Amino acid sequence: MAFTSLYKSIHVVVNISFLFTLALFFFLSSTHPSPIHGCEATVSRNNLRSVDASEPRGYINYLYLFDCVFNNYPVIGYILLALWLLVLFYLLGNTASHYLCSALESLSGALNLSPTLAGVTLLSLGNGAPDVFSSIVSFATGGGAGGVEVGLNSVLGGAFFVSSAVLSIISISVCRSSRPAISIDRLSFFRDLCFLLVTLCFLALILIIGQIRFLEAMIFVFLYIIYIILVSMSHCCSKELGELSLPLLESIDVQQQQQSGKEIDSNLSIFKPESSESHQSWFLYLIELPLYLPRRLTIPLITEERWSKPFAVSSVTLSPILLATLWNSRTKDMNSEQSTAIFLFAALLSLLLGITAMECTENSQPPKKLQLPWLLSGFLMSVVWTYIIAGELVSLLFSIGEILGVRPSVLGVTVLAWGNSLGDLVANVAMAVNGGEDGAQIAVAGCYAGPIFNTLVGLGLSFVVSSVKAYPSPFVIASEDYSEFVLIGFIIGGLLWALVMLPMKGMKLSRALGVGLLAIYCCFLCLRVLESLEILKLGVFLNV
Repeated sequence: MAFTSLYKSIHVVVNISFLFTLALFFFLSSTHPSPIHGCEATVSRNNLRSVDASEPRGYINYLYLFDCVFNNYPVIGYILLALWLLVLFYLLGNTASHYLCSALESLSGALNLSPTLAGVTLLSLGNGAPDVFSSIVSFATGGGAGGVEVGLNSVLGGAFFVSSAVLSIISISVCRSSRPAISIDRLSFFRDLCFLLVTLCFLALILIIGQIRFLEAMIFVFLYIIYIILVSMSHCCSKELGELSLPLLESIDVQQQQQSGKEIDSNLSIFKPESSESHQSWFLYLIELPLYLPRRLTIPLITEERWSKPFAVSSVTLSPILLATLWNSRTKDMNSEQSTAIFLFAALLSLLLGITAMECTENSQPPKKLQLPWLLSGFLMSVVWTYIIAGELVSLLFSIGEILGVRPSVLGVTVLAWGNSLGDLVANVAMAVNGGEDGAQIAVAGCYAGPIFNTLVGLGLSFVVSSVKAYPSPFVIASEDYSEFVLIGFIIGGLLWALVMLPMKGMKLSRALGVGLLAIYCCFLCLRVLESLEILKLGVFLNV
């Protein structure tokens, strides 16, 4: 009950922040317009921005808004950027959990995938979607070394946060809540931790070489297939482990059940307000609508508890138009013949799909036949929305870095990594504290299995996309400093600490494990702060 109340409170705060941001922006831009030429003169005179930095990486030019619209109100500009950052983090996590995970879970059932295969493929993609898409967007649109640094540091920062900070909180929390010490399965622990070590060594080798080709990028992604095989073999060969060898599947199932219940409660409170609380329900409806409606109108969902024929018809009708709009937005001239033809084709397809959905679906239940096209379209549109939000989030972080004079890599390893990993923190700690020995086993395994997926698939796909763009030349992994090597070193340090402490304590979670991991993570943060303040330069110690 307390968790549900907290979720609803966060939901309301985020939506109010979104509405407040929009209202304040329109008010200031209409009452205090700033001439463009005057704004450019101010920027040029103070030499605040570079030419490349002034070009928007997303759909919104945040630097123009801060320098021109809010140039007389810098404090308000900072507040609005912070609120919008909060909204984007919420949208990214909410889209991945409520839409992408739902589509992937339904797809795994429709394709008759075994629990093992589903847990480490489709369902793990839903759990790691924010990190994966943030990395791909950073590599694809960040431009130069800055984009690579943000992509690398966000994934590695998330891996470090989950494998060290989250695991330390789990260890300390379990020791406080459980009198008998909880033991961790030795085979699963060594399998996951050692494979993460191997993954980091491969990544360090790629960074040392400084470039990667398409074949090498595919090999890096293929390492995750090897991990899938190892998980499947350990599950088949060890009956007593049962579901404990499936950390990703179980953690996602538990989290999905909780979040599905939250979504059901949200839908009921929105669309069926009770008479006794009609005013409160309609108030929640009004503030939730701006963030909820655009995704609900364009993402097909056919689960029993969330089925709605009007939404289903609208989603298949509007999704082609949304895709056409996004495609045409990449071109400079949206009034060209090619753009017009794409819009006309999308409109005809939308009309056809809308009529078909209207005639072939019922009001009472989702379609029982031909579910695969619905599920694939739901998965596609969930991916599209996740990619859009991740792109805007990365664009905002780049802009904040320019405004504050902070390196994008620092924001990637802290703000972006923390934001994308908050779900892991809440879910894994709750599972470890409330799930007994099995819950603790799943939570600890998830602290290693999650970073493995995010590193191999997130960075691997980023390498693949970038190497394809650079073909036939190799993709150069440009980096202006050695921060990635320092980060990898700290991650390995945390893994080695766990590798020593757990066997010493008989594979039991202990305060020593938690305190040590937390100290390692805090040391890294202190080092990055000193480096950002230019009090300490890593290049000096590395003879650069």
